[in-house]
Amino acid sequence: MRAIHIPQILNAPNKTLTLDVAEHLPLLETLTPVKGEVTIAHRGTFLEVSAQAGAIMTLECDRCLQSYNTRVQVNTSEIIWLEEPVQDDSVLEKEVELEDLVETLSPNGYFQPDTWLYEQMCLAIPQKQICNADCEGIEIKSNPPLQDIDHRWAALSNLKKQLSE
Repeated sequence: MRAIHIPQILNAPNKTLTLDVAEHLPLLETLTPVKGEVTIAHRGTFLEVSAQAGAIMTLECDRCLQSYNTRVQVNTSEIIWLEEPVQDDSVLEKEVELEDLVETLSPNGYFQPDTWLYEQMCLAIPQKQICNADCEGIEIKSNPPLQDIDHRWAALSNLKKQLSE
Protein backbone atom coordinates (compact mmCIF):
# COMPACT_ATOMS: atom_id res chain seq x y z
CA MET A 1 0.00 0.00 0.00
CA ARG A 2 1.25 3.42 -0.78
CA ALA A 3 1.25 6.43 1.50
CA ILE A 4 -1.76 8.71 1.08
CA HIS A 5 -1.30 12.47 0.94
CA ILE A 6 -3.88 13.72 3.44
CA PRO A 7 -5.15 16.69 1.33
CA GLN A 8 -5.99 14.21 -1.47
CA ILE A 9 -8.62 12.61 0.76
CA LEU A 10 -10.59 15.88 0.56
CA ASN A 11 -10.99 15.33 -3.21
CA ALA A 12 -12.47 11.84 -2.81
CA PRO A 13 -16.25 11.32 -2.90
CA ASN A 14 -17.69 12.08 0.56
CA LYS A 15 -14.09 12.87 1.59
CA THR A 16 -13.63 9.12 2.12
CA LEU A 17 -11.18 6.62 0.64
CA THR A 18 -11.76 2.89 0.81
CA LEU A 19 -8.80 0.61 0.21
CA ASP A 20 -9.15 -3.08 -0.49
CA VAL A 21 -6.33 -5.02 1.14
CA ALA A 22 -5.08 -8.39 -0.08
CA GLU A 23 -1.36 -8.50 0.58
CA HIS A 24 1.29 -9.59 3.03
CA LEU A 25 2.33 -6.80 5.38
CA PRO A 26 6.14 -6.47 5.39
CA LEU A 27 6.80 -6.96 9.12
CA LEU A 28 3.91 -9.31 9.93
CA GLU A 29 4.53 -13.03 9.43
CA THR A 30 1.28 -14.52 8.17
CA LEU A 31 0.45 -17.70 6.27
CA THR A 32 -2.14 -15.94 4.15
CA PRO A 33 -2.23 -12.38 2.90
CA VAL A 34 -4.02 -9.86 5.06
CA LYS A 35 -7.42 -9.47 3.41
CA GLY A 36 -9.99 -6.84 4.15
CA GLU A 37 -10.80 -3.18 3.83
CA VAL A 38 -9.42 0.07 5.26
CA THR A 39 -11.59 3.20 5.18
CA ILE A 40 -10.13 6.66 5.70
CA ALA A 41 -12.55 9.57 6.14
CA HIS A 42 -11.38 13.19 6.37
CA ARG A 43 -13.54 15.02 8.92
CA GLY A 44 -11.86 18.43 8.78
CA THR A 45 -9.72 18.40 11.91
CA PHE A 46 -9.27 14.64 12.15
CA LEU A 47 -9.11 11.43 10.16
CA GLU A 48 -11.49 8.64 11.01
CA VAL A 49 -9.77 5.39 10.07
CA SER A 50 -11.44 2.01 10.29
CA ALA A 51 -10.53 -1.50 9.19
CA GLN A 52 -12.04 -4.92 8.86
CA ALA A 53 -9.30 -7.39 7.97
CA GLY A 54 -7.90 -10.77 8.85
CA ALA A 55 -5.15 -13.29 8.16
CA ILE A 56 -4.00 -16.69 9.35
CA MET A 57 -0.90 -16.73 11.52
CA THR A 58 1.25 -19.46 13.02
CA LEU A 59 1.66 -18.97 16.77
CA GLU A 60 3.41 -20.98 19.47
CA CYS A 61 1.38 -22.31 22.38
CA ASP A 62 2.48 -20.88 25.74
CA ARG A 63 1.68 -24.17 27.49
CA CYS A 64 2.98 -26.95 25.24
CA LEU A 65 5.25 -24.96 22.91
CA GLN A 66 3.64 -26.53 19.83
CA SER A 67 2.97 -24.41 16.75
CA TYR A 68 -0.63 -23.88 15.73
CA ASN A 69 -2.48 -21.82 13.14
CA THR A 70 -5.11 -19.28 14.09
CA ARG A 71 -7.09 -16.54 12.40
CA VAL A 72 -6.25 -13.02 13.57
CA GLN A 73 -9.04 -10.55 12.82
CA VAL A 74 -9.41 -6.81 13.30
CA ASN A 75 -12.59 -4.80 13.27
CA THR A 76 -11.51 -1.46 14.64
CA SER A 77 -11.57 2.28 14.15
CA GLU A 78 -9.42 5.15 15.34
CA ILE A 79 -9.47 8.93 15.26
CA ILE A 80 -6.22 10.58 14.25
CA TRP A 81 -6.07 14.33 14.89
CA LEU A 82 -4.72 16.63 12.21
CA GLU A 83 -2.48 19.33 13.64
CA GLU A 84 0.99 20.64 13.03
CA PRO A 85 3.51 19.23 15.49
CA VAL A 86 4.83 21.70 18.05
CA GLN A 87 8.59 21.52 18.30
CA ASP A 88 10.14 23.18 21.32
CA ASP A 89 13.79 22.14 21.40
CA SER A 90 14.56 24.36 24.40
CA VAL A 91 12.66 22.07 26.80
CA LEU A 92 14.49 18.88 27.77
CA GLU A 93 11.64 17.45 29.82
CA LYS A 94 7.95 17.98 29.35
CA GLU A 95 5.03 16.76 31.39
CA VAL A 96 2.49 15.08 29.16
CA GLU A 97 -1.16 15.29 30.11
CA LEU A 98 -3.46 12.32 29.59
CA GLU A 99 -5.45 14.15 26.90
CA ASP A 100 -2.20 14.75 24.97
CA LEU A 101 -1.75 10.99 24.43
CA VAL A 102 -3.42 10.90 21.03
CA GLU A 103 -2.25 10.17 17.51
CA THR A 104 -1.62 13.29 15.43
CA LEU A 105 -0.55 13.87 11.86
CA SER A 106 0.26 17.00 9.92
CA PRO A 107 -2.76 18.16 7.84
CA ASN A 108 -0.40 18.36 4.84
CA GLY A 109 1.43 15.13 5.64
CA TYR A 110 0.97 11.52 4.65
CA PHE A 111 -1.01 8.68 6.16
CA GLN A 112 0.60 5.22 5.97
CA PRO A 113 -2.29 2.71 5.80
CA ASP A 114 0.01 -0.34 5.77
CA THR A 115 1.81 0.80 8.95
CA TRP A 116 -1.52 1.57 10.65
CA LEU A 117 -2.97 -1.81 9.65
CA TYR A 118 0.21 -3.59 10.82
CA GLU A 119 -0.15 -1.95 14.25
CA GLN A 120 -3.82 -2.96 14.47
CA MET A 121 -3.03 -6.56 13.48
CA CYS A 122 -0.27 -6.74 16.11
CA LEU A 123 -2.74 -5.54 18.75
CA ALA A 124 -5.15 -8.29 17.67
CA ILE A 125 -2.65 -11.11 18.24
CA PRO A 126 -3.80 -12.88 21.41
CA GLN A 127 -1.70 -12.14 24.48
CA LYS A 128 -2.31 -15.61 25.86
CA GLN A 129 -1.45 -18.01 23.06
CA ILE A 130 -3.06 -21.36 23.84
CA CYS A 131 -3.48 -23.95 21.06
CA ASN A 132 -6.78 -25.25 22.47
CA ALA A 133 -8.76 -25.12 25.69
CA ASP A 134 -7.81 -28.69 26.62
CA CYS A 135 -4.06 -28.13 26.28
CA GLU A 136 -2.37 -29.47 29.43
CA GLY A 137 1.09 -28.21 28.61
CA ILE A 138 4.39 -30.05 28.45
CA GLU A 139 4.27 -33.56 29.89
CA ILE A 140 6.76 -33.84 32.72
CA LYS A 141 8.26 -37.26 33.17
CA SER A 142 9.81 -38.07 36.51
CA ASN A 143 13.35 -39.31 36.12
CA PRO A 144 14.53 -42.26 38.21
CA PRO A 145 17.13 -41.32 40.83
CA LEU A 146 20.67 -41.45 39.60
CA GLN A 147 22.44 -44.59 40.82
CA ASP A 148 25.87 -43.82 39.51
CA ILE A 149 27.54 -41.12 41.55
CA ASP A 150 30.58 -39.37 40.23
CA HIS A 151 33.54 -40.94 42.00
CA ARG A 152 34.74 -37.47 42.98
CA TRP A 153 31.65 -37.12 45.17
CA ALA A 154 31.93 -40.56 46.74
CA ALA A 155 33.65 -39.24 49.89
CA LEU A 156 30.88 -36.71 50.41
CA SER A 157 28.25 -39.40 49.85
CA ASN A 158 29.92 -41.62 52.49
CA LEU A 159 30.00 -38.72 54.96
CA LYS A 160 26.32 -38.03 54.31
CA LYS A 161 25.46 -41.68 55.04
CA GLN A 162 27.47 -41.61 58.29
CA LEU A 163 25.69 -38.46 59.46
CA SER A 164 22.25 -39.85 58.74
CA GLU A 165 22.90 -42.99 60.83
